[in-house]
Amino acid sequence: MKTSVRNNLGKLLAKTLIKSGVVKRAAQRVQRGEYILSLCFHAPSKAFFESCIDWLSKNGFHFISVCEIERIINKEKAFPNGAVVITIDDGWQSNLDNIVPVAVQNEVPVAIFVSTEVVEKGSGYWWSYIMEARKMGLSKESVEFFKTLDNEDRIKIIEETKSKIQIKREALTIDQVREISKNKYFAIGSHSVSHPILPRCSNTESKYEIEHSKEIIEEWIGKDVKHFAFPNGDYSNREISFLKRFGYTLAFSTEQKYLTKEKLAHRYCLPRFMMVEGASFEENICRIVGVWPLKPKKRKIVYP
Repeated sequence: MKTSVRNNLGKLLAKTLIKSGVVKRAAQRVQRGEYILSLCFHAPSKAFFESCIDWLSKNGFHFISVCEIERIINKEKAFPNGAVVITIDDGWQSNLDNIVPVAVQNEVPVAIFVSTEVVEKGSGYWWSYIMEARKMGLSKESVEFFKTLDNEDRIKIIEETKSKIQIKREALTIDQVREISKNKYFAIGSHSVSHPILPRCSNTESKYEIEHSKEIIEEWIGKDVKHFAFPNGDYSNREISFLKRFGYTLAFSTEQKYLTKEKLAHRYCLPRFMMVEGASFEENICRIVGVWPLKPKKRKIVYP
């Protein structure tokens, strides 16, 4: 089934669930329970992001910041009902127009987790080169295949691919990151230096990705960086050890779960629902309130 056909069918099913009242009742159950809705976007369109914020607001949810999550963990703030925390991974150039004005207009706190290398170099993300190479017939391997490689092997192939392909800037610039960080509704966190699969890195590489990205962002924005989002959601006990050593106070995974008191007890692997930007707004809403009947593809996280 082609993606467009699948998405159209998914949208139709989701609209049926919304119209039936099932979604509204599910949203009310989430609000009444001890759950915080933790959402992750990447590079949504303005219309998609605006629709999500609008629906959540109109259906009784309220927005809290990542710093408030930390205060809840530290018992400095009571566990809230009906709360939503918004995070953005990678730091895409489109975030400037599609997320920043919507968040400011609606007074929604947002944390953007930035990968520093693409911001500094002005290049594309590594997976963009792989996808382009496949389109050009230069490679048959998928992005998922490259995620299984040892980091050193992945880098070698990526650098060879970059020599054959040009991709325009995809990430925010340093000046844009700096300006966004000055806005009271935004916090900047680390998403590593080069967005590797951290458990596939050597000890030296993993340490560098976690420590150096923090140092770079702090130099850019003149503020402490204490929050981290694992690239691709993958981590091991080694990564958590490095986070603690270098002064991070919490980190997010991509486990598709609500934030509960039990989950908050594990502050270095907090779950998030990944918003599927290739699917409809309606389908995503059904997913995050727990009524989507189609199971998402399971992904494996490595725990040495």
